[in-house]
Amino acid sequence: MKKRLIQNLSVNAIQLIINQILGFGIFYILSTGLDKTTFGQINLALAVLMAAFNILSFGIDQMVIKKIAAGGDILSILSLYIFHVLFAGIVFYGLLFSGHLWFPNTNNVYSLLLFIGIGKLMLFFSTPFKQVANGLERFRLLAYMSVISNLIRCFGLIIIALLHTLNIQNIVLIFIAGDITELLSCIFLFKFSTKTSLRLKWNRVNYFQLLRESLPQTGVVLITSALARFDWIFIGFMVSAIKLAEYSFAYKIFEISTLPLLAVAPLLIPRFTKMFQQGNIQIAELKLLVRIEMIVAAFIGLLLNICWTPVIDTLTAGKYGLINVRTIFILSLCMPLLYLNNFLWTIYFAQGRLKMILTSFIITFLVNVVGDIVLIPFFKNEGAAFAFLAACLTQTIYYLKKNEIRQLESVWQPLLFCTLCALLSGFISKTLFPGNWVVLPLSITFYVAFLFITKQFKPAGSAVIKQLFN
Repeated sequence: MKKRLIQNLSVNAIQLIINQILGFGIFYILSTGLDKTTFGQINLALAVLMAAFNILSFGIDQMVIKKIAAGGDILSILSLYIFHVLFAGIVFYGLLFSGHLWFPNTNNVYSLLLFIGIGKLMLFFSTPFKQVANGLERFRLLAYMSVISNLIRCFGLIIIALLHTLNIQNIVLIFIAGDITELLSCIFLFKFSTKTSLRLKWNRVNYFQLLRESLPQTGVVLITSALARFDWIFIGFMVSAIKLAEYSFAYKIFEISTLPLLAVAPLLIPRFTKMFQQGNIQIAELKLLVRIEMIVAAFIGLLLNICWTPVIDTLTAGKYGLINVRTIFILSLCMPLLYLNNFLWTIYFAQGRLKMILTSFIITFLVNVVGDIVLIPFFKNEGAAFAFLAACLTQTIYYLKKNEIRQLESVWQPLLFCTLCALLSGFISKTLFPGNWVVLPLSITFYVAFLFITKQFKPAGSAVIKQLFN
């Protein structure tokens, strides 16, 4: 079991590292090779499509993972999910395309929505195979499925950049080719690896039962999808494509820096589901897991702020570094909150408390939207980042208040201590050696020392974590 845990973590981490490297390569080529207006328009189209296709999942994706992990019939669940994505995806793109027919003189953003949307539709069709593989804890298979599109896009962009043909037409063609290839590869790899027949079994009663079970999660997906990219869309439409280019660059780096969370999160859903089904709640292991996550989150936030200006301005020739200093600082404060929120969300999801989760996301969404509407017109990108921070903090407070496991009432304490340790370490180091390379090693030294002083760092906890996943 320990060997399997290590394999799952390793495979998932490797897949995420590869995808994040490729994703950064794609982002870097586009951000440095295109002007800010065009780069901002592409990001606006991607933000709209990402939100739309996430909403169209209706929350069934997470429910599929849970059902498969609980031992549900693979072929039946897969068939229902495939039918759903085909129907929902075709209807959505049909409406999108009909808008072009009714209003042919569309702007650049709408044209990008139409063409990039073809590829995103193909990726949407591939989600059933990925989610079933996740529920089966076949993380090696999931890794192969998840890297193909980014591989083609990244290397395709490198080739056209070297050939000096980096233009919007070639970029769109490469995006579509990568997404179509990933769909075809997912079908082949799933069938070959799981030996599962792809004969679709339609069952009207079971489909609507699945929709009813996913209904609370549908609301969560609706809100989280809007929450994830509402700031991008608002900045793009209400401020300018240039400001969106700057904000999306900072936000993308922030997303990449959450790699450890992305590596652990898929492992927690099936594990926590089995834990609560069996009634074997391992409190000590859960509390240690939270503390480790907070240490990692605060440490990454510290590195992000210390290295931001010298590294990013060097990589982008001064386009996205100094101008985003305040934005990335505010976003980095969200990182420990995201880790804790994901931990608590996974517990509540495993417990089946979907209505409570829906309520939390409604509140979070309203805070974020009101914050964006009020702050972005005055503070632009910094306002969007602060609205996101306020939304994350609101969700954390709500989750803590709704906790029913008395022994986990103090899980917020590591977040506070680790965040303060990171802030203090960075402040002292920059005050002592402003603009000097020694700031980085010194801040790390201070951070580790403060963790020992506050008793957050306890090296003997590795055995406890292994027991959790055992």
